[in-house]
Amino acid sequence: MTTSDENGTRAGTVMRTPPVVSQEEWEAAREQLLVKEKAHTRARDALAAERRRMPWTAAKTDYVFEGPGGSVGFLDLFDGRRQLIVYRAFYEPGVFGWPEHACRGCSLVADQVAHLAHLNARDTTLVFVSRAPQPDIARLKERMGWNIPWFTLTDRFDADFGVDEWHGTNVFFREGDRVFRTYFLNNRGDEQMGNTWNYLDITPLGRQELWEDSPEGYPQTPTYKWWNWHDSYLDDAPPDKKWVEISDAGEAAFRAESAKNKA
Repeated sequence: MTTSDENGTRAGTVMRTPPVVSQEEWEAAREQLLVKEKAHTRARDALAAERRRMPWTAAKTDYVFEGPGGSVGFLDLFDGRRQLIVYRAFYEPGVFGWPEHACRGCSLVADQVAHLAHLNARDTTLVFVSRAPQPDIARLKERMGWNIPWFTLTDRFDADFGVDEWHGTNVFFREGDRVFRTYFLNNRGDEQMGNTWNYLDITPLGRQELWEDSPEGYPQTPTYKWWNWHDSYLDDAPPDKKWVEISDAGEAAFRAESAKNKA
């Protein structure tokens, strides 16, 4: 029988770490790996561009949820925005940890969620849904320090969108009172969720920046310029002039460094 220490290393074994090399050899190895990492980045961008061109399917809008203030409809989850990301978290009787905790994996996802003001600035709302009653959800959020809008499922929403037996992330787009399902992610893959850019990459509008390969007519603004402190976003406000200067200078320096490395 093998035993492990607290870090998972088998007792009696020696870690076979990579070789220790000179700074020059390390830089060469890094440059070699960087070629593959850049290819991975470009492939990821191309996949996101393809995702923005996926066909949509119409979704019913008669689902009912329970929120902190009572019953709400599916359209209410959008909170006036066009894009909605819904993560199905398992927090309910029968789930390991109930009622003190939600599923450990779902809790880890919740811990990664960036400040929602950045998503909201891109016309996107993120919510969690579970079958736990609202008093339990409120207590859990307070205990864990989560500020994510979190609603209680009351009907077949989870079954209709493939998340009745397993966690998953659904993405929807609203045109007036019409709602379309645009994307779905579950199993391996949604562990990448949590930061603003990854969430935006699974929405039909993407990050909405000029460099992106998006269908004609999609909203796009200059790269970096929309970024703001999470307590300083204002609707329809132009980018701060000083931040434009700083981001332009940073982007120019970045591109110059990239050009030098390619030479």
